[in-house]
Amino acid sequence: MMRKHILLSAAFLLLSTAVPMPVAAQNIIPQPENISLLKGQFKLNKGLKIVTNLTGSDFKVLNQYTSEVMNHPLAYAKNPSQQAVFRLICKGTAQQAAQAMDSVRLQGYELEVTPKGITIQSLTPTGLFYGLQTVRQLEKDGKIACVKVKDTPRFAYRGLMIDCSRHFWTKEFLKKQLDAMAYFKLDRFHWHLTDGGGWRMEVKQYPRLTAETAYRTQSDWTCWWMDKDRRYCPAGTPGAYGGYYTQEDIKDIVRYAAARHIEIIPEIEMPGHSDEVVFAYPELSCTGKPYTQSDLCVGREATYTFMENVLKEVMELFPSKYIHIGGDEAERRTWKTCPDCQRMMKENHLKDVAELQSHFTHRMEEFLNSHGRKLLGWDEIMEGKLAPNAAVMSWRGTEAGIEAATSKHHVVMAPQQFYYLNMYQDNPMEQPKAQGGYTRLDKTYNYEPIPAAYKGSNLEKYMDGV
Repeated sequence: MMRKHILLSAAFLLLSTAVPMPVAAQNIIPQPENISLLKGQFKLNKGLKIVTNLTGSDFKVLNQYTSEVMNHPLAYAKNPSQQAVFRLICKGTAQQAAQAMDSVRLQGYELEVTPKGITIQSLTPTGLFYGLQTVRQLEKDGKIACVKVKDTPRFAYRGLMIDCSRHFWTKEFLKKQLDAMAYFKLDRFHWHLTDGGGWRMEVKQYPRLTAETAYRTQSDWTCWWMDKDRRYCPAGTPGAYGGYYTQEDIKDIVRYAAARHIEIIPEIEMPGHSDEVVFAYPELSCTGKPYTQSDLCVGREATYTFMENVLKEVMELFPSKYIHIGGDEAERRTWKTCPDCQRMMKENHLKDVAELQSHFTHRMEEFLNSHGRKLLGWDEIMEGKLAPNAAVMSWRGTEAGIEAATSKHHVVMAPQQFYYLNMYQDNPMEQPKAQGGYTRLDKTYNYEPIPAAYKGSNLEKYMDGV
């Protein structure tokens, strides 16, 4: 776990401009945009209160966080600058606060630490929260080095993905990861909830998803996946491994993340990586039989109805702007001979199965857009024809992301060779357990998502983050 957190920390150092740091600032991750070291230290006392002009739910949520995590409760003052020694001053409007998740400028803050006190100023509660994380990182043995910091994130999307299909993580574990994300000022939790390893989200309209495919016969995903006789099984089966999150669990985690200024983006895989779906509901497959394919049948209207009903429940639980539909590594094998898929291709003048998948993605995007949401998918959604409003997560290298951004589609850069944590980091290649590949810490640390040739170009406008 420590290794994972070290890698996570270093991976996001690049998110703000790299400048030479004084010794006291070397623990600040990511590096601030601008920092200067002053003389002296500020001593934190046990009874210290943090005074702020925040009100309403902003005050309540932040007070709970500072009380529980920092052991320093909040107190309200209309003009915090005129009193107290630890001051949080919000200078923006409610509209700016609502826009903070999408605007890096509104997530910025200014911090000043002197021997007499600490002042954090920002246009939004989000900026104040990030200023507090810098204070937490500077604190050592109850003392904080005196500094001036002015910082704004480089990218609006600063994310971490956790795959809960291949390995089921408890709510408590996920909350620990959200705490770590907040500490390093990460603001998007990409929650991979469904895949061939198991369906992890309660869907009330389709209870067989969790009743029949939330558990499998082996805990080690690699061993289970390579087993010629791999099977799903009900809870309570001897040796069964897995679990799922109830809708109340999900609401709890969404609230917990929001209090840490983290937006959760759910991923519901489609049309590939759907082994568990076509096991629970084989009528959604081309063959009508379980364990015969990984793809949904995209030639049947029943598939579109099913996915739209699932997404309705997803959108009720997750307020995120983006809904991730996966879209990667569809086999497309059965589509070539399936009468329904072939009919769909003929009716819509589609020349190949790549365009058939594109047709499916377009329909899912139209559905999400009609509900005020945006579609995000892995870079395979660019094959065939990219849906007009879709955002792309570039994982098979960087080329797809550059191409999509050049075409004015928003992009999240997540190239496997730089940012995947399931790579070997030791030499010989033994630790940690990995699926293959070798990515040293310094390679992750030094990755620059925007090529030099595109610096200052319109491309930067569409590179949302990493």
